[in-house]
Amino acid sequence: MKKLLALILALAMALSLVACGGSSSSDTTTDTDSDSSAAATTDTDSDSDDSHTLTIQAWDASFNIPAIQAAADDYKANVDPDFNLEITEVSGSSDIEDAVTLAASAGDYSTLPDIVLFQDHYFKQYQANYPDVWVSLDDIDIDWTDFYEEKLDYSTVDDVHYGVPVDGGTVIFAYRTDLLAEVGKTVDDMTGITWDEFIEVGEEVYAATGKYLLSMDGDGNDLVYMMLQAEGVSQFQDGEPYISENEVLEEICEVIVEMVEKNVLYLANDWSDYTDQTIQGDMVAGVMNGNWIIPTIENVTENSGLWEITSLPTLSGEEGYASNGGSSLYITANCDNVELAKEFLAYTFGGSTETYDNALKNGGVVTTCISAAESDVYQEGVEYFNDTAIYAQIAEMGNHVTVVEQSDYHYSARSYMATALINAINGADLESELATAEENLRFEMGLS
Repeated sequence: MKKLLALILALAMALSLVACGGSSSSDTTTDTDSDSSAAATTDTDSDSDDSHTLTIQAWDASFNIPAIQAAADDYKANVDPDFNLEITEVSGSSDIEDAVTLAASAGDYSTLPDIVLFQDHYFKQYQANYPDVWVSLDDIDIDWTDFYEEKLDYSTVDDVHYGVPVDGGTVIFAYRTDLLAEVGKTVDDMTGITWDEFIEVGEEVYAATGKYLLSMDGDGNDLVYMMLQAEGVSQFQDGEPYISENEVLEEICEVIVEMVEKNVLYLANDWSDYTDQTIQGDMVAGVMNGNWIIPTIENVTENSGLWEITSLPTLSGEEGYASNGGSSLYITANCDNVELAKEFLAYTFGGSTETYDNALKNGGVVTTCISAAESDVYQEGVEYFNDTAIYAQIAEMGNHVTVVEQSDYHYSARSYMATALINAINGADLESELATAEENLRFEMGLS
């Protein structure tokens, strides 16, 4: 029944795209920097034969796709001069998820490319629902010990590797050093502190500058997850929700409510408000999120040189490390040349310094491959961040992120927790709200 419903929804989406004048992405060949909202395809050599050709589907022409193109250029230049990678750009990760659902539900994988970029938090759900879509990578020539353990946890099922990492979501806490200076603080003062100490500084900053020390999208609130992971704790335990009896989680929620009440944290109405109004609108003195948030910060060009980054506060005052977001590449059951796909992924994102250096320079993608982060490119100072080598910092922080239990219901938990927090901020009893969040999540998971 679930598969039938998924098929109906996917077909409806496909029909709606046709109704809106959307064209087939495989029929559109253009530069990946195009501003067109239609899917775009770029290839490294349109004259290459099929035995040297792979197809891949990904999103984000300014981030993921330049990284994948860097890998294609690397492989073509150093391994196979006849190699041809056809990259199809889609509008977002949900397009790939819908395509996988439609193909698997129909039992026809021919509509899928050889390789897909897939969100880390979603993969295990889709592997559980559609196990035949994915090709095992257990015989691929990659030293898995050269990657962050936490990153690989997303793409490994029953000790079987399915994905090759592209980017990681290592969380940074970025601060405006000029605004901290107005209250006599530096980034060093914000490193290895408690959340209580953070709140004290935040109150001082708001009083002196009128700016919040932190903001977040209130609807898609990732703060709970990031702060909880920095404590080495999850919202799930043994496959079930771990919310109402999770003392650490409750304490973190109390901190979030307090931060809002004391004008330390601004909860935006939605994602656009978060990025456009609070960060780019210059409302904040601090930003905490996955390192992919850096280009958003850098869009405010007049603040160049005024930012630096560090780790997260924690309840105890130890330096905190977390991850939020990230994606990996997966070979699909439609791939006719699995060996070529494995060789391409193994050579490039499996550890090539050239791939990762150019992925960083062209798209801002930060490696989760430990050895790749030792390159000269990663050690370079970044002007916007006061000439500090932030990418070397991020790579080092990523290696400290604790593995916590993940769940197919990660985003459902985030939604229920966001509602609980908003209600608590508006005066509702926090314990009751957490109990309701757990009850709703258990119901969705079919546990009650």
